[in-house]
Amino acid sequence: MNKYSPEEKFILQKLKNELPGNLFYHGLHHTLDVLNAAMKIAHEENLSPDEIRLLRIAVLYHDAGFTMLYKNHEEEGCEMAKKYLPGFRYSNKEIEKVCQMIMATQIPQSPKTLSEKIICDADLDYLGRDDFEKISNTLFEEMKMYANLHDEKKWNLIQKKFLEKHQYHTAFSRKNREHVKQQHLKKINELTSPSQ
Repeated sequence: MNKYSPEEKFILQKLKNELPGNLFYHGLHHTLDVLNAAMKIAHEENLSPDEIRLLRIAVLYHDAGFTMLYKNHEEEGCEMAKKYLPGFRYSNKEIEKVCQMIMATQIPQSPKTLSEKIICDADLDYLGRDDFEKISNTLFEEMKMYANLHDEKKWNLIQKKFLEKHQYHTAFSRKNREHVKQQHLKKINELTSPSQ
C-alpha cells in the first residue's frame, strides 16, 4: 500500500476490516476499481494535482458508508469524511468538496463540477466495459442478499431501465465507454423481449 498517502491508507484499512463480507459488488475491489477508472479519466480531463488529491479521497470514501449501513450509505460516507479528514489536516472547504463528490454518486447522478462528473463516470465505468456481465452478476448476488431480488428476468428489466436512463458525463467516458454500453443494452433488450 506504499503508493497511498497516510489518509488513503487509513480509510483503505477501514474498508478492508469493516465492509461486510457479503457485499459482492460494493466490496473493497469496487472502490479500487473506481479509483483506477477515476485516475484514468482525471488524467485525460487534465485535472490539477490538488483536484486529483481530493478526487482520490472522495472515491475512497464514496462507499465507506457501507461499513455502517446499506441504505443512504453516501450520507454516511460523507459523515465519516467529516469525522476523519480533519485529523489529516483537511480544511472544511476541502471536506465540503469531498462530500459533494460523494453525494454526486447517488442515483440518479447529478454531478455539477468536473471532479463530480469524473467520480460519477468512474463509479459506473464498468457499464461500458467488457467485464460488465461479470460485474453485474456480482450486483445481482448482492441484490439477492439486500433487496430480496431473486428473479433474473426482473433483474434484467431493472438493468435495462438503468442502462437506458444512464448517461456518461465526461468526454473520456462518452468516447470510450458509451459504445460498449449500448452493446450491453442491446443484449439485455434481447434477453427481456417478450418472445424470450
